[in-house]
Parts: sequence; structure tokens; C-alpha cells
Amino acid sequence: MKGSKKIKSALISVYSKDGLAPIVQELHKNGVVIYSTGGTQKFIEELDIPVVRVEDLTSYPSILGGRVKTLHPKVFGGILNRRDNESDQEQIKEFEIPELDLVIVDLYPFENTVASGASHEDIIEKIDIGGISLIRAAAKNYKDVVIIPSKNQYASFLELISVNNCETTLGERKDFARDSFDVSSHYDSHIFNYFNNGKKETFKQSISENQTLRYGENPHQKGIFHGDLDAMFDKLWGKELSYNNLLDVDAAVNLMNEFKNDGPTFAILKHNNACGLATRETIHEAY
Repeated sequence: MKGSKKIKSALISVYSKDGLAPIVQELHKNGVVIYSTGGTQKFIEELDIPVVRVEDLTSYPSILGGRVKTLHPKVFGGILNRRDNESDQEQIKEFEIPELDLVIVDLYPFENTVASGASHEDIIEKIDIGGISLIRAAAKNYKDVVIIPSKNQYASFLELISVNNCETTLGERKDFARDSFDVSSHYDSHIFNYFNNGKKETFKQSISENQTLRYGENPHQKGIFHGDLDAMFDKLWGKELSYNNLLDVDAAVNLMNEFKNDGPTFAILKHNNACGLATRETIHEAY
């Protein structure tokens, strides 16, 4: 396999442990040395799997209430060193920095914390610093390092290492790096929008959910809706929606909105043109 590399060491520091156990067990089975911190370290130890504490590597404990755990040259040097760079290899040997071949991260749930209506102080503490830095460092050095940036990648990564005995190709590592920058940009977009709150006229959105439509503007074209389409309305009958169908829905809603003070309103549209519109005491009478 092109650019194939065996994982020999891993740094694991995650928020969500769901689905992590079989990954850790597979790594241990293949002789991978595991480094970890805090709750993740305790989780791995409870699986009866040996783990090297990051604080033993750095000679620093977790400080400032957990705000600083992995931010240290011995951690980031282990991730960012280029295996084919002679100077890099001399320096990690000089400073006794272990190479880290795999980084697994799951960020603090900033988006969910905001949605829960938590206090500003609680929201601020859910801005991940170490995790996002680990993601960017490992993704930058994808030539030598595998980065798993979210619990959403746990399952696919487990399947990969189980089949290939903890070996990955250059292409696979690059794909995980791509997903990592998707995760980090999505995360930062939500943080910006929380701080901005509409004050600065800058449009930043990141939507992970999407649904393929029946077709685009014409039958030979592709159409994709980004967002949770099923949460917008209930479709009572008919084929899968097309791009044009959604344009008609949008036009109908905007048209009916002009009569919102007049009572229940029903609109029928075809290609953005109203074929019928009525307002009555009940939606049934309007139809």
C-alpha cells in the first residue's frame, strides 16, 4: 500500500468515550503505546490497558482547572516532527521527544452547550483549546500521523485498523486530515457566531447534515439540501422532493406570510407561480 505506515504510538484525549473502548483494545492488541490525560486516561486504565500519562512525559500536571493539559513541546514535537527530515529527527532525539503516530480527539461540545441555554461562563469553558490544536497539528503532518478528530470517525477508523493491523496508507491519512479541517472549521464557525450575535455583517455557516434531492433545476442536474429537511415541514404524500419543489415551497410560504393576519391561508404553486390562493376561517375551507 502506497505510503503505508504502522501505528506504534497514540495520543488519546477525548470528550466522548462512546465507541472508544474497542479502538483502544485494538491498539493495545497491536502493541501500540498509548498516551493520555485526565478522564480519558482513567477510562483506558479501567479497561485494564496500560497508558502513559502525558504529565509524566511533560513533567507538568494538568493546570488551570484543566485548561492546560497537552499544550507542551514534547506533545506537539511528537506530532509535528517530520520523519524524513534529518534536523527534526536530531532535535526530537536531543530533547527526548517520542514520536506520536496517531492522535484521537473529540472536542468539548460547544454547539450543544449553547443550544442547551447554558450560562455564558459554562459556554466559554466549552471552547476547546488543546483539542483543536492537536487536530490542526496532526492534520498538518498527515504524511506521518493519523488524526481522528471526532467520535463520528471512531467506527470507520476501528474498521480500518482491524482489517489492516493498525497500518494506514497516505491516502487514508489525507482523508482523515480533510475531515479534521472540516471539524475544526465547523467548530470555529459556531464559536464566531456565538460571539458575533449578528453585530458584524459577516456570513459564516457550517452545516453538516444534507439530503440528496430527486434532481436539481433540471432532471439531469444534481441537487443537495444542506440542513435538516425533515425538521422543516411534514410531507404528506408524493415523490422525493426536487430542487424545484423546494423553490415552490419557499415561494408558497413567503406568499402565505403576506396574509398571516387574515387567517388560515392555502397556496398552490407551480414553478414559482401561484395557481391558487385563498384565506378562510379554516385551512380546510381555504383549500
